[in-house]
Amino acid sequence: MRMLHRLLFTMITVTSLTLVGCANSPQQLSPQPRLTSQFAAVGQGQAVAVRVVDGRPSPTLGTRGGLYPETSAVSVAPNDVLPKLQAQAEAAVRLLGFTPTANNGSAPTLTITLAELKYQSPKDKMYVTEANIGATFKADVTNGGRHYSGRYGASLNQRFGMAPNQETNTKLVSDVLSDALTRVFKDATIGQTLSQRNF
Repeated sequence: MRMLHRLLFTMITVTSLTLVGCANSPQQLSPQPRLTSQFAAVGQGQAVAVRVVDGRPSPTLGTRGGLYPETSAVSVAPNDVLPKLQAQAEAAVRLLGFTPTANNGSAPTLTITLAELKYQSPKDKMYVTEANIGATFKADVTNGGRHYSGRYGASLNQRFGMAPNQETNTKLVSDVLSDALTRVFKDATIGQTLSQRNF
């Protein structure tokens, strides 16, 4: 009887350890967005006020799923990603032939809003087998009395053989951000609106 009790206790302990092993820890990502294309210059060195803002309701992108999704949040902090997006936006404006400036004055303005950044995994599975990652930017251009707005998104569905680590998720989120940001500046109307002169 004592042997049976000891065996039963051992089985319960092993089962508990297995369940704990299926829990995913939270991940704070530090993505590195990069422009993935060249752009034809349409400006002649005009100053453009460039501003990137975070329009997300929360720094949390979603969860990594698994048995305990509430403990496996994936997040990207605004103070980490915004300076990187700002640098890339200014680089793109230079490639378009303009001179980025922080001073509004009478210069045309380009405001880019990170409207959405999401990471979704199935919540009803023991192991993380796939993730849907998406990013959406909103661009607003003002030049005198002219205004132009657009929304630009990119998404990725990635399947995994095992739960992705922080390095893997950082790269995936970086790729999606890069794709979506590049699409902003591939919209020829943005450059055209910025280049129009006011009389």
